Amino acid sequence: MTNASHLPGSQRLSLRQLQQWEQWQFGMFIHFGMSTFEGAELSTGNLPSTAYAPDQLDVDQWVSVARDAGMKYAVLTTKHVAGHCLWPSRLTDYHVGTSSNQTDVVEAFVNACAKRGVIPGLYYCSWDNHHRFGSVTRSDVVALPPPPPPADGASTEPPRTAVTSPAYREFQSAQIQELLTQYGAIGEVWIDIPEVLPRAYRQELYQKIATLQPEAVIMMNNGISDGSDYPVDRAWPADLIAIERFLPNSHTGHVKWRHIEGRDYYLPGEVCDPIGKEWFYVSDDPPRSDAELLGMYLTTVSRGCNLLLDVGPDQHGLLPASSVAALSRLRAHLDALGM
Repeated sequence: MTNASHLPGSQRLSLRQLQQWEQWQFGMFIHFGMSTFEGAELSTGNLPSTAYAPDQLDVDQWVSVARDAGMKYAVLTTKHVAGHCLWPSRLTDYHVGTSSNQTDVVEAFVNACAKRGVIPGLYYCSWDNHHRFGSVTRSDVVALPPPPPPADGASTEPPRTAVTSPAYREFQSAQIQELLTQYGAIGEVWIDIPEVLPRAYRQELYQKIATLQPEAVIMMNNGISDGSDYPVDRAWPADLIAIERFLPNSHTGHVKWRHIEGRDYYLPGEVCDPIGKEWFYVSDDPPRSDAELLGMYLTTVSRGCNLLLDVGPDQHGLLPASSVAALSRLRAHLDALGM
């Protein structure tokens, strides 16, 4: 079946808009926040707000490095598992405004992008170990003792699944409202761990984002995979398919047309992977080799996807010199290839 048989598709955004997003091709994922200072990606959410303490924070440096590497867009983690917010949210006191550096990082990031012609994107994690409101997070599920063996062969254990409460979802919606109404136009909105949100609420959240930022592409992260099998029950609706920690399928490339619930949708792919091994800065996590980074880029693009390469600022609030140098060499290699 050819693409022409699907036109124009049932997706919210037009083919022109989605293909324009595909032309961005290369972006920077920026994981920064309380996890940077805790030294653990999956933060407990228990550290005081003052533990967040960058002493040389330079958001302009981040975006300048992205621009110089040829990246057309950047996506910032506004709130990760720790629950600490990189903007002064009115809905909690766990944010930069009560920390050891009160810079509104979201504002600084969007402004830095505007100055340098980089399109800003914002990430928001639905797994929150600080603002629970009665939710059961993945951290809670992992911490449970193993279930006892069933006496009669039938388990009476309740499902060991992370879930969000109605109160938490109300909190998430209100924070999304803040993020998408206070900082101007946003090019991409990333919702991580959407599987803890009920389908009806995901639909509501998707529509809310689309209403507040109608030109933005919306990612509901479908998780670690090569994108071949899309888990509708965990991540739909969305405008993009995530290819996390993998490259696109080597046999088919990224299949952009998907048949979901009786309709055809054009869903571009976005590979996301760190420049090293960890999403957040860790002192002993050097960048991948020049050959591997070049291979990641060439393979991703040749198989029809964008590459969102994560580079985590350190505890000073600066991109590490080793990462900056690796991106500079990657740019030189791509320039030599005429790309």
